[in-house]
Amino acid sequence: MSAPGAAPVRLPKTIAGYVWRKTRHQQALLALLAVATFLLNTAPLELQRRIVNDAIKNGDLRAILLLSLAYGGLALLQGAVKLTLNIYGAYVSENTSRSLRRSVYGMLTGLPGDGENGTDVRRGIEISMIVDEVDDVGSFVGISVAQPVQQVGILLSVLGYLAFLEPTMALLSLLIFVPQLAFVPLMQGAINRRARDRINTLREISAGIVADDDAIAAATAEQHARIGHVFALNMGIFKLKFTMNFLMNLQYHLGIAAGLALGGWYAVQGTIEVGTIVAFISGLAKANDPWGETINWYREMMVVSVKYRLISATIEKLTAAGAAPAAAQSRT
Repeated sequence: MSAPGAAPVRLPKTIAGYVWRKTRHQQALLALLAVATFLLNTAPLELQRRIVNDAIKNGDLRAILLLSLAYGGLALLQGAVKLTLNIYGAYVSENTSRSLRRSVYGMLTGLPGDGENGTDVRRGIEISMIVDEVDDVGSFVGISVAQPVQQVGILLSVLGYLAFLEPTMALLSLLIFVPQLAFVPLMQGAINRRARDRINTLREISAGIVADDDAIAAATAEQHARIGHVFALNMGIFKLKFTMNFLMNLQYHLGIAAGLALGGWYAVQGTIEVGTIVAFISGLAKANDPWGETINWYREMMVVSVKYRLISATIEKLTAAGAAPAAAQSRT
């Protein structure tokens, strides 16, 4: 609970600062699990290639069986490590949400109102932050470090393996993804602006709900307008998000088409074997998933950063406003 006359309470200014201050030890363990996950990722690709090229071509049933068992064992090990990573990441997320919710509650409890209806307005903001916004921040904290480490590691290891198999095919497919580096940040910026506006509007709705009866009756039309504005903002976010997904999926399939065309031509020329094409297409699929997850992480990080800054700024503003009258009262 905030003490009367105390200095304004401050959270770290950025979500990165909060992650470092509160969860750096847990993040180190999550990062190690993420590294183990991506290190186990490329071995199944090589096993696929060997089964197709060596074992099947030579008719060696013992080799096929051993390589298949090795593939299954690696899949089981990788799945177990990923399961551990996901469960521990979920624990870190939920523990952070609980801790942050308690912190917000403790910071704002006992503050005096800032006017005739100041307490009601502050309570409305509390409801929005504690019930809704904090959960998104906590959920992100659990993946804030492990997710990029894991997904970028998988992406680089797969691309490195593809380059080892056939550099020209790897380069051609990689170029298909380059335009995403341009349109993803632009579209995400538009999503962030709508997300910020949506949060502020929801806070205004929450404040209006807990106002006195006369204020509610007078502001009914304004509340309906706010609800309509939230709907329009949500639809704008969905349109941008799904359009981004459409463009990313389209570029992935263009990469597959380019790989099949070039790989087929090389196979006709006798430059590469069919197993290499199979491994390449499988590898490209494996590269698409972590690329998509990395983009999703970036999008979530940008939106959560907006929410966290709003929470931090609001707490600082409210505690400063509450400390001022308490300090003035103590001097009289």
